[in-house]
Amino acid sequence: MTLWNGSFPFYPRANACFPFNTTQAIIISIFLSMLATFIIILPGIRGRGRLFWFLRVVMALFVGAVVLTIQFTRDWETGWVRANTSYKSFSRALVNVEIGLHIGLAGVNVTLVGKPVNQVNETINYNEHFAWSFNADYDHSYSEGLEKGLPSPILYVAEKFTMQSPCGVHRQYRISSHYASLTLWMAFCTWLISILLFSMPILLYGGYMLLLTATLMLFSLLFFFTARSAPKCPIQFGPASLKTDYGGSFWLTLATGLLCLLLGLGVIILNSVQPEKLKLVFNLDEGKGEDEEGWDTSYLPAEPSSSAQDVLMVPLGELCEVTATQL
Repeated sequence: MTLWNGSFPFYPRANACFPFNTTQAIIISIFLSMLATFIIILPGIRGRGRLFWFLRVVMALFVGAVVLTIQFTRDWETGWVRANTSYKSFSRALVNVEIGLHIGLAGVNVTLVGKPVNQVNETINYNEHFAWSFNADYDHSYSEGLEKGLPSPILYVAEKFTMQSPCGVHRQYRISSHYASLTLWMAFCTWLISILLFSMPILLYGGYMLLLTATLMLFSLLFFFTARSAPKCPIQFGPASLKTDYGGSFWLTLATGLLCLLLGLGVIILNSVQPEKLKLVFNLDEGKGEDEEGWDTSYLPAEPSSSAQDVLMVPLGELCEVTATQL
């Protein structure tokens, strides 16, 4: 495994556990760096618009980070079960383990953790990824797992999602994940356009693009829901059954989509009902007021001083008579 395919680069043994997803960590680090940069320049914003500007920056970076990160997360659907099951094929040794199934847009992660970790003279701590993206072959990944001699619980769970499995869920999950990923990339593009429109500023069309971003995010959830609504094969480990439910990425996408929906509707409604308050939120009134004030003080004709008025006000009786001669 390399650093750039979403896995920790050190893989010393066949049963190494990946501590984190490096792609997700890189994306979060980039957005946190951008946030730190904006915080540094925050004192340069004058007046009461500083708070509104900071809130806009935080909201924009949060939405962008979520839309981009959930493309690579592996917890759209998760499930755990604790069971006493066999560890290797053709072996009667039983181990007490926790088996986890984590389904993302790019594939399936199966985890196996011993309770305790050291059993049958081995360290039981596995996290195996089986990809089904466009440039990956899920059945080939499963075949490589067989060749590596992965534990039986991992192979049993991964076999449920192969194309040859009688469960028939591979096609539904793979196609639904592809469409969900496509709509999320479109949502990321509309988010970038909304940021550009708000900075120009074209507030009404920025609100429309933010509303479109929310719509695309909610559509991605709908695509993934169609895969999960397909009939499931039971995943049994003796009397224990492995059942899955919506994971953190699903609920985070739902919350962010609803947030974009509320923000987009708020911009559109304020633009039609109270545009002055909307301009106040986007700091569009302060510069205009300063310009008008500068115009009033700089370009209006100066009033005559009191001394000039006193010189010009001469009594009518002291005026000299002027005789007009005809040429």
